[in-house]
Amino acid sequence: METDLAPAPPQPFRPPASSAVPIDFELLREKLATYLKPEDLGRVEAAYHFSASAHEGQFRISGEPYVSHPVAVTSIVADWHLDPQALIAALLHDVMEDTHISKAEIAERFGKTSAELVDGLSKLDKIEFRSQEEAQAENFRKMLLAMASDLRVILIKLADRLHNMRTLDCVRPAKRRRIASETLEIYAPIANRLGLNNIYRELQELSFEHKYPMRFRVLAKAIRAARGNRREVVGKVLTTIEERLPQWGITAEVYGREKHLYSIYRKMMEKHLSFSQVLDIYGFRVIVHDVPSCYLALGALHSMYKPVPGKFKDYLAIPRANGYQSLHTTLIGPFGTPVEVQIRTREMHHIAESGVASHWLYKEDEKTLTELQQKTHSWLQSLLELQSTSVGAAEFLEHVKIDLFPGEVYVFSPMGKIFNLPRGSTPVDFAYAVHTDVGNRCVACRINSDLMPLRSELRNGDQVEIITAAHAAPNPAWLSYVRTGKARAQIRHFLKNAQQEESVALGERLLNQALRPHGLTLGQISTFAWDRFLRDRGVRIKKDIFADIGLGKRLPVIVARRLSQAQDQESGRPDVVKPKPAGAIQIRGSEGIAVQLARCCQPIPGDPIIGTIRKGQGLEVHLHDCPVVAKLRGDRARWVDVEWEPSDERLFDVTIRVLSKNSRGVLARVASAISEEDCNIQTVNMDNEQGDYTALNLTVQVRDRMHLARVMRAVRRVPEVVRIGRLKADGRV
Repeated sequence: METDLAPAPPQPFRPPASSAVPIDFELLREKLATYLKPEDLGRVEAAYHFSASAHEGQFRISGEPYVSHPVAVTSIVADWHLDPQALIAALLHDVMEDTHISKAEIAERFGKTSAELVDGLSKLDKIEFRSQEEAQAENFRKMLLAMASDLRVILIKLADRLHNMRTLDCVRPAKRRRIASETLEIYAPIANRLGLNNIYRELQELSFEHKYPMRFRVLAKAIRAARGNRREVVGKVLTTIEERLPQWGITAEVYGREKHLYSIYRKMMEKHLSFSQVLDIYGFRVIVHDVPSCYLALGALHSMYKPVPGKFKDYLAIPRANGYQSLHTTLIGPFGTPVEVQIRTREMHHIAESGVASHWLYKEDEKTLTELQQKTHSWLQSLLELQSTSVGAAEFLEHVKIDLFPGEVYVFSPMGKIFNLPRGSTPVDFAYAVHTDVGNRCVACRINSDLMPLRSELRNGDQVEIITAAHAAPNPAWLSYVRTGKARAQIRHFLKNAQQEESVALGERLLNQALRPHGLTLGQISTFAWDRFLRDRGVRIKKDIFADIGLGKRLPVIVARRLSQAQDQESGRPDVVKPKPAGAIQIRGSEGIAVQLARCCQPIPGDPIIGTIRKGQGLEVHLHDCPVVAKLRGDRARWVDVEWEPSDERLFDVTIRVLSKNSRGVLARVASAISEEDCNIQTVNMDNEQGDYTALNLTVQVRDRMHLARVMRAVRRVPEVVRIGRLKADGRV
């Protein structure tokens, strides 16, 4: 990565002679001096004076000088030993947003990299958005994409949010709740995803306190009351562990800890428990030297207290997505009190607290990445993939939110590779986690060697095999049960592209039809006429016009008229071409998304049909006497002449209504008659409210109108059948 620690600005910034360095920066300087070189420390101090000068006269709501905020943010990131470029960016992170300072000026004084970091942290205040939600989503998208190219962006942003949360008391209550909700939904999960456990827990606690202040105070009071009652239990467990481990030859540090308020609150809400029912509000952490000692310590603990079945988790063998490793077990301690214990090595403890901040991803070559760095790198790359397949900022943010809540489901591929997926994931999620092409071509799955539905919920330890087909495509129904952001984004992206392609093809056919009365075809429209038409409407390419026509956003007759006028102007012909009759669009019935058969009247080949353009949905084909079409007769421009293309490629659903006498076996005889005509029954509904008669509504699959006629004749020959007819859109036969 490029280094620009020593650019060549015209002159280094000199603070005014009267300016005094406040005590909070003095404390920061002492912290930085423990790991920075003197020349780097001088650059950071110059950035401080630059920030102080830029923010001069600005104050926080609390009344403090504004520069105290960037100093506090820099102090937080200094705990992670960030490099001078990031420290400078932390000190300057608000100058572009709140002052007249430009990115170019920052780059000139402090280097290009620091300027890029500050730009990634700055909001999009210069752009007008339709709503607060849209502005928020766009700002998140900018920040997360900047994070994908340089992880330091989000580390500084998390420090910024942490200091804002620590000083939120001065903000009005409504804004306080909004910021707290935003932190719980976005920033705390990001900190968790990056393994920054300390930041994650503090953000959760502060958000809980400001979002639900009454609940926070009540629960805090209950915890204080419980401390005295359970102090004896905690002390006894701690002493017993410290005495027992050396007997097993284990050197360890043992800490007792109180669970955080928000985790207790969330457990109460998720499991519908009262506070008195949440017994394990205390936990213990055992720090040992190496991995074998972790398992040895686990055996020692299980020999002391009985473990709770199903409450043991081995995150050493299978780490969490954020790199967290530890052994978790719950024991039945003295007086029947459940006690949670975490066992880990010193290095694992360091990673659990500092996460990805303990290893500098942006400094490493990809060949030497640790497992934690590889996972983080893969997640950051998935953000770029989500961005490329998302329609807008709001959809991108929706996908990111889904992925920010890591699940606890670990499944295996047939080759034994482990995949971590959110709880509730399905084989479709797994297929997209393997590869986008595997997801797009997925047709079936085997779970633990058994064929299972694609909507099956995966469980820990499942072995999943995906069956693919070369010409398969994603099913829109998958969107109702997939859980991962990648699967949801890729399915939507594929369907959108498929609709776009079909809409373009349909738009060409509709425009060609509309040009015929003008004596033209698409092939006869000159480049000049097209360029003039596209330029006047601010459109780049013809495909966009075709797609808009296919989706009903533009009327083909109007586009044809404008193109004809542009063509006439180019050729200068004064004569009027004799109109030719417009040909009908041929319908196969298997076009897909852009051409749909109306469900209200269920047209089948052989029926007289008419097409209507529905805005944003394409062409919908109805029976010519369908009541829905009758309502649109006043808008003739949206009608399209259509006709059936000879084809027997597919079957069509149509509903028939059979009135028969009530007698034993009549349904079986009707079904048999239908089956003998090579026809399949999709659904059957019965209505016996007509005394001695029963009405059957059967949805059958036929090839065309002639096939349906044969089926109806066969049913009519059943002795008990009184009347049969095709069910119309208005419910009549």
